[in-house]
Amino acid sequence: MGESILKTKSYAFAIEVVKLSQFLVSEKKEFVLSKQLLRSGTAIGALIREAEFAQSAKDFINKMSIALKEANETLYWLDLLKDTGYLVSPQHQELKGKCKELVAMLVSSVKTAKSKL
Repeated sequence: MGESILKTKSYAFAIEVVKLSQFLVSEKKEFVLSKQLLRSGTAIGALIREAEFAQSAKDFINKMSIALKEANETLYWLDLLKDTGYLVSPQHQELKGKCKELVAMLVSSVKTAKSKL
């Protein structure tokens, strides 16, 4: 059940990242940072989906760990977009909160999987 919630939340987060990226490109004419955010923010859910069909427990841990790294990178891009004036504080706080929630869930999933090895 935990993975299902994680899968759902990461997919919803990816949709928000795609919409933000579209906004940054069309309205703010920002192309570089938005592409980085798009790549890392959508990779989280893609890696979680990959982990669903991992070939082993170690493969699952590896994919979830990479998803965790992508989530951490996404936090970086969100902060940078805010600090450079491309992203306003309320939107930044909302997305950052959702990303931190994904980080916490991924940390928990990795720890649980490692404890079962």
